[in-house]
Amino acid sequence: MKGFGTAWVQGRATAPVLTLAVLATALAAGLVGRFEVAPWDVFRIALSPVLPFQPDWDPITEAVILQVRLPRVLAALLAGGALALSGACYQGIFRNPLVSPFILGVSSGAGFGAALAILLTTSAVMIQASAFTFGLVAVVASILLARLYRTAPTLILILSGVIVGSVFAALLALLKYAADPDDKLPVIEFWLMGSLSGVGYDDMLGLAVCVVPGATLLLLMRWRLNVLSMGAQQARALGVDVFRLRLVMLALATLLAASAVSVCGVVGWIGLVAPHMARLLVGADHQRMLPVAFALGGCLLTVVDAIARSLVQAEIPLGIVTALVGAPLFALLLRRGAREWA
Repeated sequence: MKGFGTAWVQGRATAPVLTLAVLATALAAGLVGRFEVAPWDVFRIALSPVLPFQPDWDPITEAVILQVRLPRVLAALLAGGALALSGACYQGIFRNPLVSPFILGVSSGAGFGAALAILLTTSAVMIQASAFTFGLVAVVASILLARLYRTAPTLILILSGVIVGSVFAALLALLKYAADPDDKLPVIEFWLMGSLSGVGYDDMLGLAVCVVPGATLLLLMRWRLNVLSMGAQQARALGVDVFRLRLVMLALATLLAASAVSVCGVVGWIGLVAPHMARLLVGADHQRMLPVAFALGGCLLTVVDAIARSLVQAEIPLGIVTALVGAPLFALLLRRGAREWA
């Protein structure tokens, strides 16, 4: 598989192949739904705001594509890419391919923030803002707790994330216990399982405001991740301020993960599986691997979301579908790549 990936996406063909993959996935996702639309109509309607196509289609079809499916597909591409890029960054920093974007308590903090906002308000904007804020608070708490110790900083940071995540998980359980079982509790549970239903352009733009700058900075710094992956001693020998660089990259990766979680809820496996797929395709060099992981993560979440909203009559939460799809896929990737990661 590595040889196939190397011939397929490395070199100058990387950008065109990734672009075509993203466009093809977005077009396929635009076709999926109970309201049938022809592929050519999906293409024309989606591009009609910027290209002068003759509007000879049904207004209902236009509303379905532009107001329902397009913002949802764009949000899935951004959120999936953010989770994958965050996961790849965490794996490089901690030098462990089994690390996920939620290792420092982002998911627990964001879940607590969303549950708290759901109990206090019905505003979707406030729910997202609270989830984002508490996700960042959890990571900051993990970093501050880790600084109390001087030995094995990477291991202590991971353990601090476990401690902080456990605290926020307990606080979340307390909120769920206090929530109205007929009103608030089902909303909290559905949010925690992840969903892109009801996502509009405002949500997508809010996500883009955080993801685009954060992803751009990480991609510009991706060669430095190769230095961190060599180990702290080697990085210091090359003149790198390991603590400052690690802190900046952790902050950017956390910003991406918290932004995605605040919009689509707690969606696992994307940030773990997509970097492994990218590593098998183009190798462990982060200069090539990170852009591929971002594109694959967006495509993977878009496909999962399309399955979730079309498999049965009622929409399935994203967390369930990502687990059912991601776990077997991850097992297959581990079998294929075990020798390379050993």
